[in-house]
Amino acid sequence: MYGNKKIGVVVPAYNEETQIEHTIRTMPDYVDRIIVIDDRSEDRTAEIVRRLEKEDSRVLLIRHEENGGVGKAIGTGYIWCRDNDMDIAVVMAGDGQMDPDDMPGLLDPVVEDRADYTKGNRLITGEAWKKIPKVRYLGNSVLTFLTKIASGYWHVTDSQTGYTALNRKGLHLLPLEDIYPRYGMPNDFLVTCNIYNMRVMDVPIKPVYDIGEKSGIRITKVLFSLPALLIRLFLRRMVQKYVIRDFHPLVMFYALGFILLLADIPLVVRLIIGWISDGFVPPMTAMTILFCTIMGMQSILFAMLFDMEANRSLKGD
Repeated sequence: MYGNKKIGVVVPAYNEETQIEHTIRTMPDYVDRIIVIDDRSEDRTAEIVRRLEKEDSRVLLIRHEENGGVGKAIGTGYIWCRDNDMDIAVVMAGDGQMDPDDMPGLLDPVVEDRADYTKGNRLITGEAWKKIPKVRYLGNSVLTFLTKIASGYWHVTDSQTGYTALNRKGLHLLPLEDIYPRYGMPNDFLVTCNIYNMRVMDVPIKPVYDIGEKSGIRITKVLFSLPALLIRLFLRRMVQKYVIRDFHPLVMFYALGFILLLADIPLVVRLIIGWISDGFVPPMTAMTILFCTIMGMQSILFAMLFDMEANRSLKGD
C-alpha cells in the first residue's frame, strides 16, 4: 500500500519478451497488484509472466484472446482494478521506458486528493530534447497542442505519455468499457476525463530510451489517423460538455469561427480564378476574405479563452 491506498499497476504488453521481466522485477514493494495484460503477443511475453506469477504473488496475467490494441489492454486492466477494489490504478508500459522511481510523484497528488488523474510529462525538462528521438519529440509536441484544444486541458503537456495514475472515483465514474482501443487512447481518455470534470495534473518524469525497447508506432499511419481522431474528440466534447450537459456560449464562438474560415475557401478560389483569367483582383472579394479571416480567427481565439476559463478548476493543485 501507498499512503493507505491499495495500488494496482496495469502493465499493457505486446511482444515485450526482452523487457517485461525487468519491468516486473523493478516494481516498488508498495505496489499491491501487478496486472499484466498480454495483448495476444506472438513472442514469449506470456510465458515469462506466467513464470513470474509463481515467484511473486502480486503478479497476475490476463491474456487477450485476440490483439485489441494498447487502449483495449489498459481498459481491461482498469476494469480489473475497479472490480477488485483497488484505490489507485497506475499504468506502466511493459517496455521498461517508465522509471519506477517516478511513481511516487504520480501517486502523491492522487493520494492527497489534489488530483483525480495524474500523467507523466517527459517534455518539462531539458533532458527530453536530448534523449527522445527528434521525430517523435516534434510529433509529440504537435499532438500535445492539438490535444489541448480537443481535451480542454490547456495546462497538460506531453499528451502521448502513458505513465499515469487514476483514482477510485475515476475507476467507478468513467466508462472504462468504451476506452479507445488503439494508439490514440491517451487523447481519447483526456477528453473523457474532461467531459466528466476530472482534475488532471502533469507530473515531471524522466524520459527513458535506448534500453532495448522497440516502438510499434508507424509514423505514416498515425500522421493522418490521430488528427482525424482529435477532430472527432473535439466535436464530441463540445456536444457532450457544452450542449447536452450544460450549455456554454463558447460553442457558438467556435461554430462562427469555423464557418467564417470555411467561407474563405470558395472566396479564395474565386479570387485566384479572377486574377489568372482577368489579371484583376475584385476589391470586394479581397475585403470579404480579409473580414472572414480576421473575424473567424477572433471568434476561435475567444472560444479558446472561454474554454480555458471554464476548465480552470480542473487543474490539479
